[in-house]
Amino acid sequence: MSEEDQRPPERARRLPRAVRERQILDAAVQVFSRHGYHAASMDEISDVAGVSKPMIYTYLGSKEDLFGACIRREATRLLEAIQAGVQPDLPPDMQLWHGLRSFYRFVAEYRESWTVLHRQALTVGGAFAAEITDMRARAIQLVAALVVSAGTRKGVGEQAEFSGEGLAASLVGGAESLADWALDHPDISDGVLASWLMNLVWLGFNDLIEGAVWKPSE
Repeated sequence: MSEEDQRPPERARRLPRAVRERQILDAAVQVFSRHGYHAASMDEISDVAGVSKPMIYTYLGSKEDLFGACIRREATRLLEAIQAGVQPDLPPDMQLWHGLRSFYRFVAEYRESWTVLHRQALTVGGAFAAEITDMRARAIQLVAALVVSAGTRKGVGEQAEFSGEGLAASLVGGAESLADWALDHPDISDGVLASWLMNLVWLGFNDLIEGAVWKPSE
């Protein structure tokens, strides 16, 4: 019998807990993105992960616990990717552009993660949707800080602080909508997507921090 024949099957191999948990979470994200939370089965997650169902329950708990763990991991990965793209030594507009590029690059490379975060979790609601709300709040704070920084440089920091969070919320919502659209248009690069959004919003931000404010006519 060869050495390869003597190896235990994949399910039986002993791996470090962190590796096994990552293996389970990767499989769960794949299955949840394909079927949604309610239709996804632990049997399929077990098959895709190559582990037994009891092992999933032991490591990560129930289906609800597993879905929550998926959301937290993917949300953390997404925010870390965005923050890594923001280069603090650059002007605020270039920081935002690089952050947006990192966001759209993540969505393109991890389509299943984005599907679970932006579609499945919000559909299920409850505590899962609250996780996404928290993630969005952190993204809004990141963008708002850039708006305030730009306003401070222009000498209108007070005005930027007043409107920065609301404007940041608008940008984050627009970025998410464009990300959904981009899933069906994979030929559009992350740099182009980021530039489109910058052309839509940053010119308006710049006018605001310069003191040029649009008002409806009487």
